[in-house]
Amino acid sequence: MPLVLTTLKIDRGDIQGCSIVPVAQPKIVILLASRNGAEYLQQQLDSFRAQSYSNWELQVSDDGSTDSTIDVLKAFAESIPQPVTIRQGPRQGFWQNFMSLVRNGEIDGDLFAYSDQDDIWFSDKLARAVAWFETRDLSQPALYFTRTELIEADGTSRGYSPLFSRLPGFQNALVQNIGGGNTMVFNAAARHSLRATPVDASIVAHDWWTYQVTTGAGGVAHYDPRPSLQYRQHGENLIGANVGLRARLIRLHAFAGGRVVMWNEVNLKLLNRMRSMLTRESIATLDFYASARQAAWPRRPWLVWRSRVYRQRGVETLGLYLGALFGKL
Repeated sequence: MPLVLTTLKIDRGDIQGCSIVPVAQPKIVILLASRNGAEYLQQQLDSFRAQSYSNWELQVSDDGSTDSTIDVLKAFAESIPQPVTIRQGPRQGFWQNFMSLVRNGEIDGDLFAYSDQDDIWFSDKLARAVAWFETRDLSQPALYFTRTELIEADGTSRGYSPLFSRLPGFQNALVQNIGGGNTMVFNAAARHSLRATPVDASIVAHDWWTYQVTTGAGGVAHYDPRPSLQYRQHGENLIGANVGLRARLIRLHAFAGGRVVMWNEVNLKLLNRMRSMLTRESIATLDFYASARQAAWPRRPWLVWRSRVYRQRGVETLGLYLGALFGKL
């Protein structure tokens, strides 16, 4: 369990299961992973303060910052009525930093929102997520995510992330991540599924894994085309915007260079370890897609078709069939 550096409010206790009783004012727990983020962190924290929905608390996992990140966080904690807790992170990479918060049994809430340290949330970000969750059965895993506005390091707008039109689902999640973690909000049932992730697991990214697990377990994912935040692009981004010619060339290089093969190996191996949590339909998709990677080449495209996997753009879905033919899945 991470060592708590600063705790300014007492949590309600360990999660005792997933409530099916509607919550009038659900508590949102913001899960912020930080590491040497002082340069832009204050703007992110100020956007929390400006939220029109006020029933939230902030849980921070700091991965050994050596700049003034902790001082900025402590000053912010003293200036707001919401609870703020700062914990020592695992220092095993960005996704482990996020997952340490997801797994932590001391953290309790109704909804959970990932947060990067350098974005700027729109003031209605949390309110819009709550409005969608109010239409859902709380016993079912559910995940909400949105489009983003892209900004330069200095805040200058540079457009928007790709606009997706096909419905989210496990058949998409297995081969494509369309949800930026910085926009994601998920309920306690989805968190319950995520907490079953083996501690020794390796994953590609926490947001892609959240999309896969939530939908694979029979949950629903909702993509909101209205941006909910400004996603800052700068030299320290671990993952940049997935937009433009450069992004397409990177994806093509990932296919040709074998990176997609590696990602599939990681995802399929871990999803197989969690088969007991997956629906029958998700298992069928998983097995057909895994078979398409191992079968003799004439059967590979047929097995991809049987798996029903798809990407958001038709040409990229066609690329899956070509990747199967040439052993690049």
